[in-house]
Amino acid sequence: MPASQSNRSQNALPRSSVPTERIRVFDDMPVDPRGVFVLYWMTAARRTSWNFAFDRAVDWARELGKPLLVVEVLRCYGLGHNWDSTRHHTFVLQGMADNARHLANTPVRYYPFVETRPGQSSFDLMAKLAARACAVVTDDYPIGQHGCISESLPVRREAVDGNGLLPMRLADKAFTTAHAFRRFLQRRLPDFLLQAPRANPLARVKLPPMKSLSREITQRWPPATAALLRAEPSALAALPIDQDVLPVATRGGSKAAGVVLKRFLRERLARYAEQRNAVDDEVASGLSPYLHHGHISAHEIFQAIARCDDWSPDRLADKATGRREGWWGMSAAAEAFLDELVTWREVGFNMCAERNDYYLYESLPDWAQKTLAKHARDRREYVYSLDEFDAAATHDPLWNAAQRQLVTEGRIHNYLRMLWGKKILEWTATPQEALEVMIELNNRYAIDGCDPNSYSGVFWGLGRYDRAWGPERPVFGTVRYMSSENTARKLRVAGYLKRYGPTDAGDVSPRRILPRRHGRH
Repeated sequence: MPASQSNRSQNALPRSSVPTERIRVFDDMPVDPRGVFVLYWMTAARRTSWNFAFDRAVDWARELGKPLLVVEVLRCYGLGHNWDSTRHHTFVLQGMADNARHLANTPVRYYPFVETRPGQSSFDLMAKLAARACAVVTDDYPIGQHGCISESLPVRREAVDGNGLLPMRLADKAFTTAHAFRRFLQRRLPDFLLQAPRANPLARVKLPPMKSLSREITQRWPPATAALLRAEPSALAALPIDQDVLPVATRGGSKAAGVVLKRFLRERLARYAEQRNAVDDEVASGLSPYLHHGHISAHEIFQAIARCDDWSPDRLADKATGRREGWWGMSAAAEAFLDELVTWREVGFNMCAERNDYYLYESLPDWAQKTLAKHARDRREYVYSLDEFDAAATHDPLWNAAQRQLVTEGRIHNYLRMLWGKKILEWTATPQEALEVMIELNNRYAIDGCDPNSYSGVFWGLGRYDRAWGPERPVFGTVRYMSSENTARKLRVAGYLKRYGPTDAGDVSPRRILPRRHGRH
């Protein structure tokens, strides 16, 4: 590279389509033109299209005339310290296999790294690679250590937010109601709706090929084997992860995500507004696990919905009212779905980005904590242990069915998930214990566990994003109450009970529960 170009690249930002509101720069270090490559440290947006972080890394590589190295990491915390399991690892590995195929015939070097033991720190790998990089780009994600590159490294480091339609850090507070957040969205979102990541980031982009990595790198941090990328049971069995939580039929990866999106648009979207709570003919999109693991982008989903509705931004309402209906100027079905995809999903990201205690009981609204404390000593008709909840061994057939669906499929029907949480509150000795049980079971079994949106759902059962409801009841106080009897009257649940009923007439044996700590995959 000519000296003039090197000097210019060191001090100037690349020509980029990524909005500056989505980019966090650490320590304001300059790029190092002497570096060998640009490093994209992929941890949350696990996809090669519709990905602002990947776009940014490509822009840097193009500007500097350097190769692009993409390192996708799957961490391993060790048995008993997180919710790592064959279920979650399998889903992520299937996505890594997709990424390997997508980048196989491109100049981009893809390096999948799976920690095979605790202490085999991927952060040491990052430091080693960053020392040879011109710049480091990673994903900005509000939970866990995704996007965390706090080590003091003498190179420009950027974390890029590709989580939702609205840049996550535009807000300067945690919103306490969906209505207030919706008004904020409606005021700010029009400026960003047309700023989407590229569907094909490598189109018409010429990058130099990546040379081989040093033997020190490949021996100390060997890339994932072909058997691991195929998620073969024998390869997974060698990892110190929870082997009791088995893979589910739902396949991970961007290819599978695309199939699920097309099915939703073709078969379910038109009925979404009227039948979203139906149990016998479910119309849920099925996209939550793919959003959680970064296998599909909210932007891609939104663009597909907009095309189905032949929508353009000039159909947006003039005023931000905070109402669920009418602002988008789309069909009732599309607006109902977008309220879930945008409002409810992104308010969860807002909470996790603005409050470090988002997973603690003390993050509940004051009114909820006060009313639950007032009724903490109320008599419970039933009190179950974590093992009994885990084993679906309660007196309530509908709750047990929901728990069995969670254990076997990694998900719970949308409406029944709310009932599931409310009953745990009712059947535990304290609301604090109820929260621990909900977080443990959700994060252990749900494919989209440990997600900002799943924390929203868990905490909603205790009053987050809600208001006080009367009459005041035992245990619940003024926290919204739900019952299995009312749910069964509102929804046709006979088929659901049959499908997820007990496998035999005897009691279900409790599963082995390991002590956990808060974390994320």
